[in-house]
Amino acid sequence: MYNYYYYPHPGMYPSKHRDRMYNRQRMYSPYFNNYYMNPDLNGYPRYPIYPNYPYNRERLYSPWALQYPSNRGFIEIMDYGPNPFVINIEEATQQNNTFRSALWTGDHLQLTLMNLNPGEDIGLEMHPDVDQFIRIEDGRGIVQMGDSEDNLDFEEMVSEDFIFIIPAGKWHNLINTGSRRLKLYSIYAPSQHPHGTVHETKSQAEAEHRP
Repeated sequence: MYNYYYYPHPGMYPSKHRDRMYNRQRMYSPYFNNYYMNPDLNGYPRYPIYPNYPYNRERLYSPWALQYPSNRGFIEIMDYGPNPFVINIEEATQQNNTFRSALWTGDHLQLTLMNLNPGEDIGLEMHPDVDQFIRIEDGRGIVQMGDSEDNLDFEEMVSEDFIFIIPAGKWHNLINTGSRRLKLYSIYAPSQHPHGTVHETKSQAEAEHRP
């Protein structure tokens, strides 16, 4: 099944052809004329055709142009903070197989990747001075929150593309209720874990946080 996109400029074709659409696969064809569009009849200048619009605007002869942005290869999971940083977060989250790995740590914010096996949970916890943002990239589970350990009165099902926010001072847990791994990334503000944190398993994470 193809995803279809209109080309970006409204004047590139005469009005009767303006609804012409191209599928993504043809847009990636190395034989597709890339340099000039057909001349339009409205006086607009010609525009180069970008084969992977709207993902980026590299021309066909660019080494990246024939690749989807999510297929750029292996991403090394490490802590890149506090330097300026750009990444395909969905691809990085999918590639992570550790319970928790810090991907970027700064003075006021931290980005971590997490992977929960079927039936596994993050563990009931509370951060008194840290707000937390979590986005699910793959899998499904139940998120619980409350004002005390024995009063988790907030409970919601979450799955791929869902986000939830945990206010500072709320007890919370996330349980993987699916049959496959639950992949997520979490943003702490301010940072919660030391720079470069890697917890291969949940038991390792619990051992390091045990008083």
